[in-house]
Amino acid sequence: MASWGRRSSGMVHHIKALSKVELRGKAGEMKGGWWRYPVQPGVASALVPRSWPCVNTMASLFLVQRFKSSLPQKQVEDDDDDQDLDFPGGKVAYTSEMEFISGSYDKRIPCYRVLGDDGELIKDGSDFEKVNKELAVKMYSDMVCLQIMDTFMYEAQRQGRISFYMTSFGEEAATISSAAALTKDDIILPQYREPGALLWRGFTLQEFVNQCFGNKDDGGKGRQMPIHYGSRKHNFVTVSSPIATQLPQAAGMAYSLKMDKKDSCVVAFIGDGGTSEGDFHAGLNFAAVMEAPVIFVCRNNGWAISTPTSDQFRSDGVVVKGQAYGIPSIRVDGTDALAVYGAIRAARSMAINEQRPVLVESLAYRVGHHSTSDDSTKYRSLNEIEHWKTDRDPVNKFRKWVELNGWWSERDEADLRSSIKKQLLKAIQVAEGTEKPPLTELFTDVYDLPPSNLVEQEKLLRQTVNKYLHDFPSDVSLH
Repeated sequence: MASWGRRSSGMVHHIKALSKVELRGKAGEMKGGWWRYPVQPGVASALVPRSWPCVNTMASLFLVQRFKSSLPQKQVEDDDDDQDLDFPGGKVAYTSEMEFISGSYDKRIPCYRVLGDDGELIKDGSDFEKVNKELAVKMYSDMVCLQIMDTFMYEAQRQGRISFYMTSFGEEAATISSAAALTKDDIILPQYREPGALLWRGFTLQEFVNQCFGNKDDGGKGRQMPIHYGSRKHNFVTVSSPIATQLPQAAGMAYSLKMDKKDSCVVAFIGDGGTSEGDFHAGLNFAAVMEAPVIFVCRNNGWAISTPTSDQFRSDGVVVKGQAYGIPSIRVDGTDALAVYGAIRAARSMAINEQRPVLVESLAYRVGHHSTSDDSTKYRSLNEIEHWKTDRDPVNKFRKWVELNGWWSERDEADLRSSIKKQLLKAIQVAEGTEKPPLTELFTDVYDLPPSNLVEQEKLLRQTVNKYLHDFPSDVSLH
């Protein structure tokens, strides 16, 4: 898929231009350490909620350039050395004025977008990463597939057929478009709401369902709770329940790619709530210092379970956090498939060609409950949910754009949905009829020879099962 639309170089050119202070006029100006961007009157307020401003300007792509290296031979010489403090990390200018850096700014960082809610380009002839028919149709088809799979599996949990599930409603474009912008050699470390990326890479509906039912055909041998997918074949590291632990791991993996001179990068996903974890900051700082080719993608969906972003942090979302670590960052409309695709393509080019980390904040509202263990109507209004479900749905938006290009029809839509539903019904039927992994699989795949404590645990478990055999699941083999 990497061959479709070679426009990353052009986007990177615009990104690099931000570092040149002499840019003025329409591109914006530097004030107080921040770029100020001209906004078309009425654009932000008319197209998106005021809390998440989105404007269509290439100048808003990345807000920082990496700080100069602290190595002495790379330090920039100033005209008047007597007025500078030559301190480890680089020279710092003195000032006789006491001034504190502001903790916030009057204007929020804008987010990059290409499509309006009507599926039309916001600006005709705008410079964005072009996609052809084949790529666009696959992106849309996978978004529909993910949406239908979520509906079926959510209902399966409600019927008691599986124990747990999490949907991606409202965030389909954010994950699938990200995956479409990568290559198969790029390593993905998910949080837990990224099945769309795995679907894009070829993970089958049967494999998804087998994992949720935890049968013997599940690649994880039934050891993980539902939605904790993983696939070595697809370079998709298994989901881990503890929040943000994947970020320091991603930095380390990316550094290993750097050492091996691989033409690939690592992509780590995180939710807005995960940015409050220490591992978020450790991962970003490690990646920045080691100049590791990793893209950190934050899915800011407005809610960390029941905690709104207004209670999560006082900063302007997540995008500004990259600047503290010297990481180029961008805020993108996560409901806009084209904007996400273009931003991730540009971020990948920067991460690999310049060997540096990049932070991407995707704004896409979580329409569904946090999980099947949550009732989001207890902490947010139905009107708020319905607005994002109907007016800002990423799947409908992208469908309109694909249809406007003459690449999709009502017949195509009906055929696609019918086929996916049939596949899912069959997959569920097969998964339910497949036996569970044998009891012995609880103790394998960790040690070459099991230590004495595991041997003792297995012995005690078998004694307990034999004692209460009538309470033990009949579809689990004891061998």
